[in-house]
Amino acid sequence: MRYRHGGRPRALVACRCVRKHASRSKFFYLTALILFGFPPYHTHSHLANLLRLPVNSTMYPPIEPYLSGRLQVSEIHDLYYEISGNKNGSPVVFLHGGPGSGCRESDRSYFNPEKYKIILFDQRGSGRSNPIGSLQDNTTWDLVADIEKLRVELGVEKWHVFGGSWGSTLALVYAQTHPDRVRSLVVRGIITFRQSERRWIHQEGGTSNLFPEAWDEFVSVIPAEERGDMVKAYHKRIHSEDEGERKAAARAWAKYEMATTKLRPDPEAIELALNNDFASSSLKVKLESHFFVNAGFIKEGQIFAKENLEKIRHIPMIIVNGRYDAVCPPSTAYDLKKKLPHAELHIVPDAGHSGREEGTAEVLTQAAEKVVDL
Repeated sequence: MRYRHGGRPRALVACRCVRKHASRSKFFYLTALILFGFPPYHTHSHLANLLRLPVNSTMYPPIEPYLSGRLQVSEIHDLYYEISGNKNGSPVVFLHGGPGSGCRESDRSYFNPEKYKIILFDQRGSGRSNPIGSLQDNTTWDLVADIEKLRVELGVEKWHVFGGSWGSTLALVYAQTHPDRVRSLVVRGIITFRQSERRWIHQEGGTSNLFPEAWDEFVSVIPAEERGDMVKAYHKRIHSEDEGERKAAARAWAKYEMATTKLRPDPEAIELALNNDFASSSLKVKLESHFFVNAGFIKEGQIFAKENLEKIRHIPMIIVNGRYDAVCPPSTAYDLKKKLPHAELHIVPDAGHSGREEGTAEVLTQAAEKVVDL
């Protein structure tokens, strides 16, 4: 079975049909919305799993893992992991975002399954890992140690590291901690948790200028006297003993995030996501607020420190960012490229923050193909 044509990824017949007949996708979307009350492309939709629809036509078709398991990484935490693709292929570990998002079936589809041994795992407190939502012993450094424990458990000498958004932070910190274990880095939607980056998202003057209506809803939950530190104010409420206050804060945080991650947000889809899977969203918010209130457990400017950049200067790297990423603007990706001139930088036009937007997904899939033989 061939997956390549003319140097670019190509899906199977079903995927080609999606590209060729976009109107059919709209038909399926509307039909699902009318019959089932939610769209087939919603990431938590059971219908999406049943139909096995690809995220978009630039990614590889859905596949199933040939192996899954659990890894005990501490006294209380055990992680879900899975492997798909070619058993003898080039190993790649996918680092999901959030923190707290967990992996999705579609995350396998960035990689050519004939060439890659595709390794996904859910980070502490996320997805199918246990205990779900736990903040105990849950820091960036715990997660970096977990990645290395998983590598050893699976008997992988060196692997490609692929991560977006929070996953880019984790990928960079892991590479700087274990540079001899990384074949290549593909990072997308870069955030290094510098104060300026954190303030851009959660304080007025950054994302708020691009999505003012979403920002108004976000700040409405917090009294004016506490808005000088929105993350701290939200963290207090997300961890409140008052259930009503907790739910209101979690919903507002999740809605703000969903409303700002895509170039063309869909308000109806956002409401459906919040209503259909609020439990999952609230757990993610709990973990996100935990990491943000602690500045990612990273010292200011740590990833950009000269001595840390030197550790990864030899590692092939591809940096991808949406031109109109309102969450992680391309300035951070550009800073990284300037500090690491050997890295390739791809600014995707007509793209926001999501790794599943058509242009970004295509560039990421091509990036994975480019480094596979390294």
